[in-house]
Amino acid sequence: MLVQVQLLLLSSVLFSCISNGNAGVTSGFVRNEWPSIDIPLDNEVFAVPKGHNAPQQVHITQGDYDGKAVIISWVTVDEPGSNRVRYGLSEGKYDLTADGTVQNYTFYNYKSGYIHQCLVDGLKYSTKYYYEIGDGDSSRKFWFQTPPEIDPDASYKFGIIGDLGQTYNSLSTLEHCLQTGAQAILFVGDLSYADRYKYHDVGVRWDSWGRFVERSTAYQPWIWSAGNHEIEYFPYMGEVIPFRNYLHRYPTPYLASESTSPLWYAVRRANAHIIVLSSYSAFVKYTPQWEWLEKELKKVDREKTPWLIVLMHAPMYNSNDAHFMEGESMRVVFENWFCQYKVDLVFAGHVHAYERSYRISNIRYNVSSGASYPVPDKSAPVYITVGDGGNQEGLALRFRDPQPDYSAFREASYGHSTLEIKNRTHAIYHWNRNDEGKRVPTDSFVLHNQYW
Repeated sequence: MLVQVQLLLLSSVLFSCISNGNAGVTSGFVRNEWPSIDIPLDNEVFAVPKGHNAPQQVHITQGDYDGKAVIISWVTVDEPGSNRVRYGLSEGKYDLTADGTVQNYTFYNYKSGYIHQCLVDGLKYSTKYYYEIGDGDSSRKFWFQTPPEIDPDASYKFGIIGDLGQTYNSLSTLEHCLQTGAQAILFVGDLSYADRYKYHDVGVRWDSWGRFVERSTAYQPWIWSAGNHEIEYFPYMGEVIPFRNYLHRYPTPYLASESTSPLWYAVRRANAHIIVLSSYSAFVKYTPQWEWLEKELKKVDREKTPWLIVLMHAPMYNSNDAHFMEGESMRVVFENWFCQYKVDLVFAGHVHAYERSYRISNIRYNVSSGASYPVPDKSAPVYITVGDGGNQEGLALRFRDPQPDYSAFREASYGHSTLEIKNRTHAIYHWNRNDEGKRVPTDSFVLHNQYW
């Protein structure tokens, strides 16, 4: 209770700063950086499970619009094997089954394992399910928890991770996020960083990343969005179709929200309406993504899902020299809608540092007239950049000086965030720094719901 009161006081200070137009804080913390190199493939974090054709790279995501289904994915290497999921309400007692699909593909001279994807639907809310995949002695067992029923006063805790990669820093982020008790992960793009390799090794590093994150992804649903490192446009390899590795491996429930692409879609979970956008797909007026978002925003029912959250990769507001203004074109197209529909939070990645904005907008400027700089706006979302998961490209250390008025807090460190929704009116947000192997809560505030 004392912590919540302190956070409420902090929140009041922060929103006072918005009204006064004061700039925020640039952290003076200097990271004692672990090497930003990928963990060697023979490390135990990439261990192949024991047994002939044992399932590996297991991950789950939401499988429908409202949280009563999951898509379970896994890979078998030696042969296709069974594509059946056995599941039930008790460990070791699997009364129900669902059958999925299996496919493989080639990427240059790499040939993937057999990729299984199975929709398990008709689930009960707020229920723990146990599931088993694979054959005989090589089968493997996991579990997942379904979210509460769609309800404005449901409570739910999300973890937020971006730009993860597969370095020792990435491992620290992953382990720290597991400690928070987050029930699902909002992932803002740039998964494996396999595109930093060439030829056959691209596919190999997609496989290693799948095993690396399995400790979380087999149990917690990850809500996926794609970043620039998923594009993998390699003319020198004859690979020119964007997102091929990503789309083969990481399905999304896009059809449930009437999207025409797995790269942009929406889900409702507990009391949150989550919209995933693609920074690297066409989004200007009349394009499929623009047309879809216009319809999806009209479908949002804040009486049932009061929290409206948007995920994207390239941040609209960023005061770091790295990727400065790369999200500007999407801001021009969508920011008006974000204010009109009172989006609560926009999470992005791309910049390998952390930054949080005040509630501001730059919608008055129309090229010919209006103020051409961001101003306080109570209808605007809070913009948060969490591209600090730990990948091999290292940190974005150079913030622009002076800190702009719209920037509340920024720090060049690795870490992750949590968003703990308490009810229809309040949520508690934390950003946690990775510091010498420890999880250190560093930036936090109480978020007041835009609608209520």
